[in-house]
Amino acid sequence: MKALSLLLGAIVIGASAFTGTIHADPNRQQLAAARLPVQGRMPSLGRATEWLNSPALTTDDLHGKVVLVDFWTFTCINWLRTLPYVRAWSEKYKDQGLVVIGVHSPEFEFEKNVANVINAARAMNVTYPIAVDSDHAIWRAFNNEYWPALYFIDAQGRIRHSQFGEGDYEHAEAIIQQLLAEAGRNGGDQLVSVAGQGAEAAPDWRNLKSQENYLGYERTQNFSSARDAVLDRRTAYTIPTRLRSNQWALAGDWTFRQQATVANRANGRIAYRFQARDLHLVMGPAMGRTPVRFRVLIDGQPPGGSHGADVDAEGHGTATEQRLYQLIRQPSPIVEHTFEIEFLDPGIEAFSFTFG
Repeated sequence: MKALSLLLGAIVIGASAFTGTIHADPNRQQLAAARLPVQGRMPSLGRATEWLNSPALTTDDLHGKVVLVDFWTFTCINWLRTLPYVRAWSEKYKDQGLVVIGVHSPEFEFEKNVANVINAARAMNVTYPIAVDSDHAIWRAFNNEYWPALYFIDAQGRIRHSQFGEGDYEHAEAIIQQLLAEAGRNGGDQLVSVAGQGAEAAPDWRNLKSQENYLGYERTQNFSSARDAVLDRRTAYTIPTRLRSNQWALAGDWTFRQQATVANRANGRIAYRFQARDLHLVMGPAMGRTPVRFRVLIDGQPPGGSHGADVDAEGHGTATEQRLYQLIRQPSPIVEHTFEIEFLDPGIEAFSFTFG
């Protein structure tokens, strides 16, 4: 399902753009109780570039354990919304023989920086073992294509189930319990109760009309400034008088790069016509640059009670590092709005918009 566009306007399916939920059969636990097929052996983790929160783990080390392998990258909103469940499962079942391993396979170049992964794991309270997969060697060994992706491995080292995208959490936990029972451990039959906070909160699927969109020319769509994009060269852009649904535009002095757009001067702006409860932007100061101040508006006004976790009611915020920033969380009713962000300092790199 993962696809890369050649230039502007192509549509991306899969990867972190997977925003649908997987709907489970009403009898989730009965489904899990059925015999799970063997999908193959667990591949080696030996090509991890580094390990965090744990010494390096081998398949021999994990023999006799039930293993949940979670492919993630720290700016992926879809993975962030699964994280409260993965954390809760790790904590609940670790004494019964479950080992959760987060395989960090980066999407953007800055996510290959181990220091950034360490900081993100600390901020997100990811305490279970992390295999840093900056070269995507483990990703390829699993033939994986998605963030998030869960692989359920029994005590004999066999992959018994795989699950991609958000949702179906009760079924996933029931499978963990079944594999623990097969291993002679008592996982019980009670399910965790989770309520994600901030960017980890479950999306408002009913009102979500905007999908993830990248701002680098490799994968963007619906770019609608008054002039066409100029690739890899400083160019002045303006925002048209009116944007249609899910169109976006630049104003000011910007450079379109493969993965991101870069503001060359202060007061560069990005506008986006969206409909969703939440709006996030993956962004941060370019390497070696100081923090970048910004201000957010909705339909030309400060966001007030619709501000996200990373801005105040007047829309003010500061980008201090490259990560996902929650800029809007609006109360009901959810309707279409024009979002605008102005960067008061130069040097921002803007990678992608995501919604919830």
